[in-house]
Amino acid sequence: MQNPTLSPFGKPLLRAFYGRETTLVARELLGRVLIHASPEGMAAGRIVETEAYRQDDPASHSYRGQTPRNAPMFGAPGTAYVYFIYGTHWCFNVVTAQEGIGEAALIRALEPLEGIALMERRRNLADLRRLCRGPGSLCAAMGITGALNSADLTQPGTVWIAEGQPVSDPQVVSTQRVGITRAVHHPWRYYVANSRYISRK
Repeated sequence: MQNPTLSPFGKPLLRAFYGRETTLVARELLGRVLIHASPEGMAAGRIVETEAYRQDDPASHSYRGQTPRNAPMFGAPGTAYVYFIYGTHWCFNVVTAQEGIGEAALIRALEPLEGIALMERRRNLADLRRLCRGPGSLCAAMGITGALNSADLTQPGTVWIAEGQPVSDPQVVSTQRVGITRAVHHPWRYYVANSRYISRK
């Protein structure tokens, strides 16, 4: 397995990066690189689409307070929050804001960069644009499951987020979030304007 400390995508993002206002973190995650070093091999993808979920947000898991399921959202910023949805797929989130505040950014889509053959086997799919398009698809392609719930993303270990290349403001689109029925007016979905890999326009 490749030594994670020698990642060509840069160093892991620091905890201070995540411990800020959630919409800002969600927007600034664009261009960063999600890496999973599993026993099957290394897989990496550039983050091209995110959504922010705040504690005062009726669409957020944390809106009604802490529960055993959403407890990682209230943990240290830079922690993974991975949950199962619709009985079919996993969703990968990054805990944001300060510890004790239940907020996170959902990673919605990646541009595959490394381990593409592994991603194709996991998804039984050879379409590069669709491999990591949508939260469930990216988790399947990256081999992310609930076993990574509460993982520390600030250390180069099994799963982490590298510096990558930040995306400039003119390249970022901010719009309404997808697949929710509450607080739909918030423009808290962010994506790279010219990306071929986002879940939808």
